[in-house]
Amino acid sequence: MQQPERSRSESYYWPTILAVGLHVIIFAMLFVSFAMTPDLPPSKPIVQATLYQLKSQSQAKTQTNQKIAGEAQKTSAKQYEAEQMEQRKVEQQRQAAAQAAEQKKAEEARKAEVAKAQAAKAAEAKKAEETRKAAEQKKQAEIAKKKAADEAAKKKADDEAKKKAAAEAAKKKAAEEAKKKAAAEAAKKKAAEEAKKKAAAEAARKAAEDKKAQALAELLSEDTQRQQAMADTQGDQVAGDFDDLIRMRAAEGWTRPPSARNNMSVSLRVNMLPDGTITAVSVSRSSGDTPFDNSAVAAVKNIGRLTEMQGLSAQEFQPYRSFTMTFTPEDLAL
Repeated sequence: MQQPERSRSESYYWPTILAVGLHVIIFAMLFVSFAMTPDLPPSKPIVQATLYQLKSQSQAKTQTNQKIAGEAQKTSAKQYEAEQMEQRKVEQQRQAAAQAAEQKKAEEARKAEVAKAQAAKAAEAKKAEETRKAAEQKKQAEIAKKKAADEAAKKKADDEAKKKAAAEAAKKKAAEEAKKKAAAEAAKKKAAEEAKKKAAAEAARKAAEDKKAQALAELLSEDTQRQQAMADTQGDQVAGDFDDLIRMRAAEGWTRPPSARNNMSVSLRVNMLPDGTITAVSVSRSSGDTPFDNSAVAAVKNIGRLTEMQGLSAQEFQPYRSFTMTFTPEDLAL
């Protein structure tokens, strides 16, 4: 992670100020040292003193002495100059050494400041990197947590869907089984009713045939009047059997209305063809309850056709061409 330009400029600000300050101090010390350097006393007074003492001597000696003094003065001046140069050289070396030391110190301070700045920059970069890593880890943890939560929610939803599907399948299966069972029960009941109807029809037919045969036999063995009386009696019995058959079939197809009560009865006028087909049903005497009367009429009409009537002769069938029957179901409950 790079440090902003402003932070980099600020990191070099104080080292630069420190280096400039050190250079200013060094130049000030050099200036002060040059200004405060003491001047050595010239050797001229000594030479002059020597010259004053030699005035009384001869001119030649004086000249010689003057020459010697001049040489001495020149020598002293050269020596003083050499000493001054040496002193300046030493002072310059000292100042150069001090300046070098100051420069070295400033350089070390600058390097230390740079190192400090670099360390601070590295620490800041490390801290930023650690912060970034922590944020990244936190983000990854949140993503993992959200992913786990999503997976858990998805799994829960899948489980709920599977449970619901299983419940629906079980419910559907139970409904189908109940439907099959109801269909089987209905088929069984229908078969039982068909068998019952067939047995009743067969019994009625057999009874009618037996009674007819018996009546004919008796008619053949007795006189005509007695035979006619017996035939009428047998015909009434056969008619009673078919009346019971019609009532039974009507009761089987009857739908009870809400207003029906015990002991209700209605007289119906029924018209029939020789093949047993019921052509018309009407109320000849009402029960006093119209819904019950209508349900009785509908029950007789729903019989449609009594195939058992086909075995009757024209004389036996004649009473059924148009007859009256009473409808009073014995199994009617409150």
